[in-house]
Order: sequence, then structure tokens, then C-alpha cells
Amino acid sequence: MIRAGFLSQVDRADLIALARDGSVEHRLARRANALVLLDAGWSFPKVAGALLLDDGTIRGWHKMFLEGGLDGLMRFEAGGSACQMSGTQQDKLKAWVAAALPRSTRQIGAWIENEFGLVYAGRSGLIALLNRLGLEYHKPEIIPRKLDEEKQRAFIAAYEKLLNSLGADEAVLFADAVHPTYAARPAGCWAPKQHKLAIEQTSGRQRINIHGAIDLETGQTRMIEVETVDAASTIRLLESIEAFYPMLALIHVFLDNARYHHAKLVRSWLERPGCRIRLHFIPSYCPHLNPIERLWGVMHKQITHNRCDATCAQFADATLGFLRENVPRNWAEFRDSVSDNFRIIKPADFRVMT
Repeated sequence: MIRAGFLSQVDRADLIALARDGSVEHRLARRANALVLLDAGWSFPKVAGALLLDDGTIRGWHKMFLEGGLDGLMRFEAGGSACQMSGTQQDKLKAWVAAALPRSTRQIGAWIENEFGLVYAGRSGLIALLNRLGLEYHKPEIIPRKLDEEKQRAFIAAYEKLLNSLGADEAVLFADAVHPTYAARPAGCWAPKQHKLAIEQTSGRQRINIHGAIDLETGQTRMIEVETVDAASTIRLLESIEAFYPMLALIHVFLDNARYHHAKLVRSWLERPGCRIRLHFIPSYCPHLNPIERLWGVMHKQITHNRCDATCAQFADATLGFLRENVPRNWAEFRDSVSDNFRIIKPADFRVMT
């Protein structure tokens, strides 16, 4: 039995328009009418009976639509529809898309009409054509500049070696700073069709500065709010980490190459007798090798997406409360999103857009 509601809103509107348009060829209008009835939950035999046709014909039209969209439905045995493209035209379209990287089917449809004088009546048919040509809708990944594959590989190898030799009285943490802005971020969600959703706008000018670290083994975090992220805040964070692990002999802290992490003040603090912190630096331009960056993304989904706090102070409390309390308490829920499952990013694997 066919599943009702298989049409998108756009496809259903296009088919209803075809079925109602008195100037449309009768056989095409019947096909459109059949698809609309199937989408409404009618069975193949019921639609066939209403249109005085056989069950197999209705099934064939349904299959044509699923495979080719609206343009597939417009093809007839006696010569095809006006929207069919020749092999040469399809090759030219494929080459143009590969070179121009158009951002919408509307742009592609306009190019086809201008280049070949062909009009695609529905978006679904054009998408089906693009898919047949091996073309897909892509969202580019963001990759850092100046990536060094060998440095990434060496870092991952050294990190895994450290974990494999880690003593029972040692721990590994990843540290970084983040500066969340007091601003709500709209994000898509499911809701009743009749509801118009909105979130209240904030000033977007106030922000908080957090210097923090996370232990991926336990989910425990150390998060301090600071006026400025600098060498002094780095030392405060490291002091907090040492205090949290009083029984450990050595604490490995991985962080990026920010200038304040290399400051003389920080180096002097590390050289003091009895210091139990050892810093390890992540390769430059490689934020993907610091799992705490992923924690910041999780934080935004929980705190700023579709949510607006009344004041910046409440926003700060919610953010720090999530990082300090919710993450450790619900680490089983978050650990897969904030992991050390590292990968090497190879610029050669991408076509970098300019």
C-alpha cells in the first residue's frame, strides 16, 4: 500500500496547479490529478477506478514521478516532453555546474532556460535531473589555512603514545578560551504548522570571557570567568586544575599556541618547584585537534539556540552552570560529541572555493 503524504508542499502545489489548468494537455492533467489523489491516501485501484484507467497505469505514473519528479511525469512515449535535454545539453549543464557552483535550483533553471530555451516546471524534476548527472547539493566545510599534514599526524601519534603510557597518578585535560556573546541564535525546530515562532532579540554587544579545561576521561571541567583572557587568566586556570587534582603527580594540559600561553609569566609559573602541570601545544591552525572546541559548540546549542535570557548576568550564569555542572553530571550524554576521535585534514582532499 502506498504511503500518503509523499509529496512535498512545492510538488503538491505544482501538481494541483497542473490538474486545474484548463490549458494543460489533458493526459498530463490526469497524471497530476492521480498523484494528488495518491498523496491524499487513495489506493492505486481507487484512483484507477475514479479515472477510468487500469491499476498498472497509475502505478507506472507514480514510479515515473518518484524517479524523475514532475519532469519525469511529463515525459510521453511519443517524443518526450519539451523539458527533456539531449546528451550534449546535459554534458554542458554538468560542466557549467562544476565550474560555476550555483547556489540554488532557481539559478540553474534560469541558466537552462537562457542557454537551451527549456523550462523546468517543477523544482523536484530539476533536482532529479541533477542527481542523475551525478550532481548533489553540498555545503562546504570550513578548513583552516596553512594546514600541515605531517604536524597533524605527528601530534596525533604523540598524543596516542602519551595515553598508552599514562600513569595511574596522571591526567590529561584540554584547555581553551571562549567568548560567548549575549545574543540569541535562531535555529530550526519542529512545531505545529499554524505556529509562527520567534525569539526576542538581545543587544549582541555584551559578552563573557571564559578560560576553561575539560578532562575527557571523566567529563570534569574547570571553568573560570575572567575580565581578560591573558597570561594571568592562564595561570589562574592552571592553579584551579592543580587544586582539583591534589593527589595526582602529573597533569598534562593540551592547549593552542595563543601568545599568552607562551608568556614569560606562564613559563615562570611552570618552572617553580613542585609544579605538577605539563603543557602540550596543539599544532597551529588545527582547532579540530582540540576537543574542547567541540564543547563550545555543544554549549551554544544548549544555551543560545532558540533561547533568550533576560539579562547578560543570567546568560553568564546559565553558560557557566552548563559548563561547570551539567557537562560533568551528564557526561555520558555529551562524551560522543566532545571526543578525541581525531582526524587529519588534508587540503588536497578538497576543492577549495575562492
